[in-house]
Amino acid sequence: MDKLVIDIETKNTFADVGGQENLKDLDMSFVGVYSYAQDAYLSFFENQMADLEKLLKTAGLLIGFSINRFDIPVLNKYFPFELTKIPRFDLLEELELNYGKRVSLDILAKANLNIGKTHHGLEAIKFYREGDLESLKKYCLNDVKITKDLYELAKKQGHLLVPEKYTDKIIKVPFKIQEIFLPATLL
Repeated sequence: MDKLVIDIETKNTFADVGGQENLKDLDMSFVGVYSYAQDAYLSFFENQMADLEKLLKTAGLLIGFSINRFDIPVLNKYFPFELTKIPRFDLLEELELNYGKRVSLDILAKANLNIGKTHHGLEAIKFYREGDLESLKKYCLNDVKITKDLYELAKKQGHLLVPEKYTDKIIKVPFKIQEIFLPATLL
């Protein structure tokens, strides 16, 4: 069973598809993955969905940031099985449960890893539309690395630090990470 950290980028925006309620109408442009079994960062453009499908079928756990709200619903249409059947650990959902608020990946990275994101999500769409696939790939894989590092830090220390908005106060938000794997044959 592999454990995968996953992030996707899209070709279009919510404005292009008529709003957030049409999330499933977004089309993916790139999927970045870190495979624990392979100890490697992997890249998948839209013409490589068959390769991504094979990898996903080996997954016992998907890890990401807002994957339940964004990545999984967008990706689901590309595969003949339900991605929701694979156990997931969503850092943003866990943060919301334990902190009561949403916090950006960039803020979490700066507070816990002393690094920031390289670009904003809308820039990924610009990279795609301009044919700058190398910048798109680098951006997405950087987000995968940040998510992986935050996940591992939260697992190791049992919390992540979150700076309070409008104050200098830093909150220690607890994270209890139990990895639950299901056999890939359930897919």
